[in-house]
Amino acid sequence: MVDRRFIVNYNDSDFPIDYDTDDGYEVFKFQLFSLTNVPPDEQKIIGWDGDRAVSDDSDLITISEKLRLVSISEEEEEKSENSVEACSSGIAQSDEELARMLQAEEDALMFQQFVASDNGNGMKNRIMPYVAQVLMYEDPKRQEEARKTVPMLELEEKALVSLAKLNAFLYEDLQEVYMKQPQGFAAQGEIGKEGNFKPSRTEQDHAFLLQLLFWFKQSFRWVNASSCDSCGNQTISHGMGTPLQSEDDFGCSRVELYRCQSCSTITRFPRYNDPVKLVETRKGRCGEWANCFTLYCRAFGYESRLYGKGILMRLVEPEIQGKLYLCSLSNVSIPDSGFYRSCLDRMLLTVFWKWMHLDPCEGIFDNPLLYEKGWDKKLNYIIAIAKDGVYDVTKRYTRKWHEVLSRRNIATEAALSAVLANITNDCRKGFTTQVLSTLEERDRIEMEAIEIDYHSKDYASTSLPGRQSGDKEWRISRSEFGSDDNCSLSSSSCPVRMCIDQHVTRIYNAFYPILHSFILNSLSKSRAVEILKMFRSIVVELKDSPFRTRKASIKRDSSSAKFFVDQMLPSFSELFEALSLKCELGTDGRVEICLAGDPVKTSLALPVVFDGLGDVICNCNICDNFSKDSLSLPLVKLNRICSGLVLASGEELPFGIATSAFDGIQNSKWEEPNGAKGCWIIYKVLDNKMQELVAYELMSANDAPERDPMNWVLFLSSVLGGRFEVVVNECLGIRSRNAFSLVKPTANFEGLLLYILR
Repeated sequence: MVDRRFIVNYNDSDFPIDYDTDDGYEVFKFQLFSLTNVPPDEQKIIGWDGDRAVSDDSDLITISEKLRLVSISEEEEEKSENSVEACSSGIAQSDEELARMLQAEEDALMFQQFVASDNGNGMKNRIMPYVAQVLMYEDPKRQEEARKTVPMLELEEKALVSLAKLNAFLYEDLQEVYMKQPQGFAAQGEIGKEGNFKPSRTEQDHAFLLQLLFWFKQSFRWVNASSCDSCGNQTISHGMGTPLQSEDDFGCSRVELYRCQSCSTITRFPRYNDPVKLVETRKGRCGEWANCFTLYCRAFGYESRLYGKGILMRLVEPEIQGKLYLCSLSNVSIPDSGFYRSCLDRMLLTVFWKWMHLDPCEGIFDNPLLYEKGWDKKLNYIIAIAKDGVYDVTKRYTRKWHEVLSRRNIATEAALSAVLANITNDCRKGFTTQVLSTLEERDRIEMEAIEIDYHSKDYASTSLPGRQSGDKEWRISRSEFGSDDNCSLSSSSCPVRMCIDQHVTRIYNAFYPILHSFILNSLSKSRAVEILKMFRSIVVELKDSPFRTRKASIKRDSSSAKFFVDQMLPSFSELFEALSLKCELGTDGRVEICLAGDPVKTSLALPVVFDGLGDVICNCNICDNFSKDSLSLPLVKLNRICSGLVLASGEELPFGIATSAFDGIQNSKWEEPNGAKGCWIIYKVLDNKMQELVAYELMSANDAPERDPMNWVLFLSSVLGGRFEVVVNECLGIRSRNAFSLVKPTANFEGLLLYILR
């Protein structure tokens, strides 16, 4: 071990670092990160007396004690600013590049004059069938049939819980605030720590829409080849068949035939166009998925537009109006939270008539560049069709307009505009002057927004996946495979997120009086576990009941139940309060448990209590001496830190974001796309308060062993003290589902860094 003291200069400030060279170069970079807020992968460290860069191979024992730190991104940005002249619209783009793009567009338009039909009839013939199609979505009977199949209360609960996990006050860009503060999260005291339990009607509608998308993704079935109707085994293609009258009644124009490889039975796969039939069959490919989901959107009052098959693909674009807020998502089997713009935790300005891209097949929203950037799709026409008109929105889905123009050879741009205008005018016949004025204003705002979006910079830190729905051969045949089959929607540069987890701490604290009461009443370990399991069954009953009228009852029909009600129930009062529940004595002697406050708070807390009870029961069972001395860690987890800010090396969107590591729910997780190669996560204490760490708990997920933590380093930081100390250096050596560690009481800290080495 060699202790060294380095002086690192960054942005004209000197940062002293006391460092043990045995910890390695990566640990040194994280110490710099804690002081300068420059992430490790953005650091370029140079010797003070020259341009020689410090690297993994450098000998930290012999290098100069004076070093200079440069942020790679800031360095590149500075070079860009010096070499690129901003154009009048504020877009940083060189004159040469702009001229090249304009010339390419001009060449494409010139080429279009020679190869495209001038009258636009070809495009009109492609569009008109879908104009009639979208009118089906306005049929009240079809809408009612669709609503009957939706678990509306369940989705409403998930939507409200997602909003409750959104803190009430968010900066427009907390990432920028974090990076610019000399003490990291110094502005944190100005940020609210309570969730949004009183959302507006508009916010609720938007959150419900995303839950509807996630539910549809789980409930609708993708068909590659129909399974055998007789035995359920695999089939192979057997050509095409003629629609039966019963199939033709629901708009079926073609039928695919499949022969069973086991029993040779022929199975029919009718390609229905009537969305009400698809509500019944709940299966199909991209055409059926988008067709049916658009009906669901209209059934719940969302203005929606369908894209015509044969022009590009079928997608859905619901219209969003009003003030929008973005929030986080949790990783559960059917997501229970969140929405908008890849779940970036920031507040949007007031937006009217915003159309949001939704892809029901992929379960992805507000990522219009998915097809060009992720699927590597060569776009040409994207025409949105609605009851009030048809719209060319291709430019929203590309950042390579000059290339797209070269492929638009069905009609000239002038002919296309004329066709769309004529169809739209026909759709709007009979509309009042006021409605027409509103639609024209909406169209104008949309076209302006498309132009602004086109010239905006891409989110380079977000990777977009190739197509996931459909088998591999089918995706390749459609040129929708993308460059990476295993790619998923992820972000390698996360925003700063705030943990909405005060309820988790309250619940953990509420277990103490329960266990203390067991000890005072001299209960054996087995009797204590019996009572905890009894209460857990009550929690299950509460979880399964409707969230707005949630209730459960305790029958006094056994000696155990009577003992629980008469002797133990008072010790659960703090836990009931954390759950926003109350107990009432019924006329028949039963104890009725019902809501005492906001039902959303109960919905938020119940899964935490359920998992927490499981942990307590497990720790009781392995407790050697169930006595007053056992009321400590890990059985009792008092004073859990909460409401902090979190930053991570990467995260999976939308169901593996960084705050999922602290939400108290075992079914959710923080997922780092590159976690198998090592990763890090930082937690900053609320209001920069100093804390003392006595224990930490780390649980791995159970789905991908290659991403499980095998060894890690835990750092504590104190900005005021100028120190960044290694307090834990763990190595499991084998896969472990759960790791709980007591640590030697440490000096006060205000930040944690967990660096997982793998």
